[in-house]
Amino acid sequence: MNIIKTEHLTKTYNADKVPVKAVDDVSLNIEQGEFTAIVGPSGSGKSTLLNIIGGLDTSDTGKVEIGGTDISSLKENQLIDFRLQNIGFVFQSYNLIPVLTAKENVEFIMLLQKKSKEERNKRVEELLEEVGLKNEMNRRPSELSGGQQQRVAVARALASSPKFILADEPTANLDSVSTTMLLDLMATMNKEENATFIFSTHDQRVIDKAKRVITLEDGRIVSDVTN
Repeated sequence: MNIIKTEHLTKTYNADKVPVKAVDDVSLNIEQGEFTAIVGPSGSGKSTLLNIIGGLDTSDTGKVEIGGTDISSLKENQLIDFRLQNIGFVFQSYNLIPVLTAKENVEFIMLLQKKSKEERNKRVEELLEEVGLKNEMNRRPSELSGGQQQRVAVARALASSPKFILADEPTANLDSVSTTMLLDLMATMNKEENATFIFSTHDQRVIDKAKRVITLEDGRIVSDVTN
């Protein structure tokens, strides 16, 4: 099932000075259950494309459809609600809330979704067990390693049962052992929960795990290979 469709996306920065086309006429489809890496050198437009797909940034032209909804046409408050209900995010800097425990960080998005306490507790325990952190659920981010924090971030991204997860350079701050554990975890969740993951990365280990690799150069897709 096609869950993401982009048509002729463009995004230019510094349009009034020296224009830089971060995204240049990008059209692509992403299917349910894909494990896709968007790759390319620094400045190729990976993160910009991911942010446009996730509704964190807007394109100058073109459109993004998610599950048949054209998010380009949504008002700001509609877009915020749409992201909350449909998209999970994993960032390279983890973006956990420092004063909350691992459990509370994972639960937070479900609170925003107004899920019942019983449903929240069940889902959070299941997810923290899946990511191997059930015994650390009451620790705050400062009491966890980088790898553990990123696993909490993955659990948080999945907590809302999103249509897909966008992961922007998720291994950038991790050592090789933590990277391997994180990638194995996401590959397992991709297989067992049919969770759709889309990465922006230049990490070869992520690229090797991906089932589909889309390469960008100067904002344009130059290759799209399914393994």
